Amino acid sequence: MALPSNPLLSRLGGYPLAAFQDLARELRAQPEPLHDFSIGDPVEPTPPFIRAALVDGIPETSQYPTAAGLPELRAAIAGYVARRFGVVVDPDREVLPTAGSKEAIFHVPLALVDPHGERRAAIWGDPGYLVYERGQLFAGGTSEPVALTEERGWRLELGELPTDRLRAACVAWTNYPHNPTGATVDLDYHRRALSTTREHEIVLCSDECYADVHPDSDRPPSLLQAAADGPGRPDLRGLLVALSLSKRSGMTGYRCGALVGDSDLIAAQRILRPNIGTASPEPMQRAAVAAWSDDRHAEQRRALFNAKREVMLAFLRDAGIRVSGSAATFYLWFAAPGGDDAAYAQALLRHRIIASPGRAFGPGGKGWLRLALVPSVDGCRDAAAMWADAIAAGSLPGHD
Repeated sequence: MALPSNPLLSRLGGYPLAAFQDLARELRAQPEPLHDFSIGDPVEPTPPFIRAALVDGIPETSQYPTAAGLPELRAAIAGYVARRFGVVVDPDREVLPTAGSKEAIFHVPLALVDPHGERRAAIWGDPGYLVYERGQLFAGGTSEPVALTEERGWRLELGELPTDRLRAACVAWTNYPHNPTGATVDLDYHRRALSTTREHEIVLCSDECYADVHPDSDRPPSLLQAAADGPGRPDLRGLLVALSLSKRSGMTGYRCGALVGDSDLIAAQRILRPNIGTASPEPMQRAAVAAWSDDRHAEQRRALFNAKREVMLAFLRDAGIRVSGSAATFYLWFAAPGGDDAAYAQALLRHRIIASPGRAFGPGGKGWLRLALVPSVDGCRDAAAMWADAIAAGSLPGHD
């Protein structure tokens, strides 16, 4: 019997980075040291006060969480936005807690896309986070990737796209600091993007889950700040910003994120989401309240990521391996020595170092690799030493 199947599943296949998770599990079962820079899943413990809030938040009687989230959580998210970006938002109308940013990004198009309409495309940057495309396709839309280049600083300049591409789009995704390249943009970039999308009546979604992972000297701006130019409340028409506690607070397994933006877009998500059933359990929301309300732990984590960054940047520089982007996030983006990212990733595996080939993030990533700064600082030093020894022995090339 031929079972029914969504053709998208066979067309898209599994999520590319899931294979690295499976590989890492296999290699960890072996006795030799493993240096896993593949998946952005930090190994540092979640701060104790967040874990305590989770435990203390377990109710005596378990009940369904609401799609709108706890009022205390919406208030905590709004408070974070005010502290971090200097922007005042309404916690009841312009904030929506989510079960992580990936889930939110995937489901946003379900409330935006008319599968039978003329404007069904999602614009996004390639290389990039494939969920922008996949959520749009599963919602009945189409994908319109835009090739990003090193020469242009890995920036998606919406205003430079042909008019016909803009007229076919219902949503555009920007992502700065950028995964996988670590590139950043200034506030004028967000202003240009917002001007373009409003001119062409496109919803502008900004994925800012790495907003708090950056060198201390350079705090990345938010699209929310571009919407807040001038006195008074910000003009959030036609925009959504996705935020996350995964990297900021070491809460990847808690699945806690948020959408902030246009009250009408938030209202549409509140209608949509009870149909899906993605609301975070209340204990997770209590933990998220604690995390969004505290900035000190995020500063401490940032300092740790920056220490790892310095170790690996120094190694790549000394090895003659060209680094691009890598100005923020906890990713480093480097040109594949020899030019073939897949081949170099395979060569690194022989030395028990796992890096992600750039093609896992779209065709625009071919020839590049991404390092996620997951190992400890000492783990980064050990990996760099092993890598350097392999280059010195001639078993790995040391430049592109």
